[in-house]
Amino acid sequence: MIKNERQYRVTKAQAERFTKALRSLDAGGPDRSEVTSRLLTVQKEALQSQLSDLEGDIQEYEALKAGNFAFEQLEDISELPRLLIRARIASGLSQRGLADRLGLKEQQIQRYEANDYASASFTRIREIVSALGVGASNGR
Repeated sequence: MIKNERQYRVTKAQAERFTKALRSLDAGGPDRSEVTSRLLTVQKEALQSQLSDLEGDIQEYEALKAGNFAFEQLEDISELPRLLIRARIASGLSQRGLADRLGLKEQQIQRYEANDYASASFTRIREIVSALGVGASNGR
């Protein structure tokens, strides 16, 4: 999951590199005569799989940035960290923006998100939910 603009830019660049590598393989690439057709197929499948994963992450992030997010009732508490990150992105807040709302440093939000809020207290998570304006009571 892409969690911020930096990761988005890095992921876009990686996707472009994979796309170029696939084009190179399709065009014959260097040393094709030394590569068996099966090895070439496996290499292409691996690149396509990784590219597909990156493109999925990019599409999800771009949809969230466009505000496409609906708060849904959690089926499992393990979904909460990703839900909080999605809500932040969809509300147009950067990690810094959320930190400002909470009176924290941006690095603290980065740490919370990097470890999927494992180090955040329940009270802090409630504050984050409130700062994001999401919850069952407001129907978002």
